[in-house]
Amino acid sequence: MIWNQWYAVLPSTAIKSGKILAAKRMGLELAFFRNGKGNAACVEDKCSHRGAALSGGKVKGDCVMCPFHGLEFDNNGACRYVPSYGKSSVKDLSRYNVKRYIVREENSIIYLWYGDEDKVTDKLPFFHGFVDRSYVFSEVEDLWNSHYSRCIENQLDVVHVPIVHHNTIGRGNKTLINGPKVIFENGMLTTSANNEVDTGQKPKPADECVIKDTYLNFIFPNIWMNHISKKIKVIIYFAPVDEENTILYIRFYHRITGNGIADRAIAFAGKYANLIIERQDKRVVVTQKPKSSSLKGGEKLLTGDGPIIAYRRMREELKGLGNTGK
Repeated sequence: MIWNQWYAVLPSTAIKSGKILAAKRMGLELAFFRNGKGNAACVEDKCSHRGAALSGGKVKGDCVMCPFHGLEFDNNGACRYVPSYGKSSVKDLSRYNVKRYIVREENSIIYLWYGDEDKVTDKLPFFHGFVDRSYVFSEVEDLWNSHYSRCIENQLDVVHVPIVHHNTIGRGNKTLINGPKVIFENGMLTTSANNEVDTGQKPKPADECVIKDTYLNFIFPNIWMNHISKKIKVIIYFAPVDEENTILYIRFYHRITGNGIADRAIAFAGKYANLIIERQDKRVVVTQKPKSSSLKGGEKLLTGDGPIIAYRRMREELKGLGNTGK
């Protein structure tokens, strides 16, 4: 994982008022809940007293209550009440505090800060300017037995499209790969397929290719967009469960008709159409070894793997910056 980053980890709808959600992210066992004001919060899913899962308890006001002995913890992880000490107790309860994780909610997504608290930034990764309230979206999730880096690379891979998706989005047998052109600006990677039917011509180098109207964006650490057209977008955020599992949250955005009822129906159908395509990818990606990718992993990469190479280089750079505190 890349340290000191905001990771998109859950849809906002996953955290219900008055409920505690147990979820594993970045290898961490976490308990998500909403306080009395409806704000999302997250603490370690382990009571400091005897190690019970807090997610098995309940929400009381601004706190979560342990199901074992009733200790209560607020959204900052501070222990606010120990029933066995009584309400009149003047004991310092800070020794019972649990670890909290900083979360923010925006774009109907729960973001978790994975890093040092004094390095928290205000900017949450999203495709502002590309989708707004004029778009309707519908979301579906899918668990992959694969590291999130492999899942992301698959969505930047233009070489596999005519092979894996030969009967869906890769129809036409365009197996010859020109470029592709890759741009990395303002923290965003951009690329597009320039594939052609192979009639014996030589592939064009990247500098002779262009970014087409249908193109891909990626923002570190884990959010991707496919610009299918001006009215249709697909966004995926790849929530790392642990080193071997990732949940893909797939959103189909569109503004095709401008009619709310019709557009919601189209969005609902669109997310399942994307799930069909995504499942074609899944059956291959989960077989890749090792589970996690790396810049110097010994793979014999192709010229058409330019977007993947760019992703790996930037990921390695960010990992180095995050781990050294720069």
